[in-house]
Amino acid sequence: MATTVVDRKLLIGGEWVETGDWLDVTSPYSGEIVGRVPKAAASDAKLAVDAAERAMRAPLPAHKRAEILVKVAGLLGRRHDEIARVISDEAGKPLKQAKVEVSRAMSTYTFAAVEARKLAGEMIPMDASQAGEGKLAFTLLQPIGIVGAISPFNFPLNLVAHKIAPALAAGCAVVLKPASQTPLSALLLAELETEAGLPPGWLNVIVGPASEIGDVLVEDHRVQAISFTGSSDVGWGLRERAPR
Repeated sequence: MATTVVDRKLLIGGEWVETGDWLDVTSPYSGEIVGRVPKAAASDAKLAVDAAERAMRAPLPAHKRAEILVKVAGLLGRRHDEIARVISDEAGKPLKQAKVEVSRAMSTYTFAAVEARKLAGEMIPMDASQAGEGKLAFTLLQPIGIVGAISPFNFPLNLVAHKIAPALAAGCAVVLKPASQTPLSALLLAELETEAGLPPGWLNVIVGPASEIGDVLVEDHRVQAISFTGSSDVGWGLRERAPR
């Protein structure tokens, strides 16, 4: 039976976009082309960071973030088998393992939704010193800012979920660069995020050369944190180039 080739677009600022250049996604099991995605350049990465910056000008309250994360978990459950098939096709995983990965991603979003409601700071009595008697201090937790996320090929859904869900729970917009070998699962997850009501710009997904996209994410001062999973050599290199 011939494999169906799935075309997916990049997500930038709430819009599904093409770039005029395409990357083939090939199954490592069959060698067949299973999908195509637009190839992003450094200019597209900058547009994604621009979109994330605009999004964070209108912060999402904790209850709204939690509601969206719960909805994404539910959508992962409803489309469980479809998503598992995408993982299996692009990563060459046995379908049984791909289904486990979808279930783990559901749990990741569920945990993140719980945490979104708990990120509230704390109240601290100051009477440990005489001057603080009768006084209280408090802390507030604030989003750190835009998170740049770079994910690997071997868990194309769950390791993406581990980056996106906690960042959104904390109120941080995300620019994600999934592995070029396995971007279909990440783009499908982005589709579920928008369906769940995530406003434009809070999640941007771009696929392209790590040397171009990664450099923008690491060197742009507006990106306040990098979540990277990959080789230690690349990780140390990213750290060395990051703004201080």
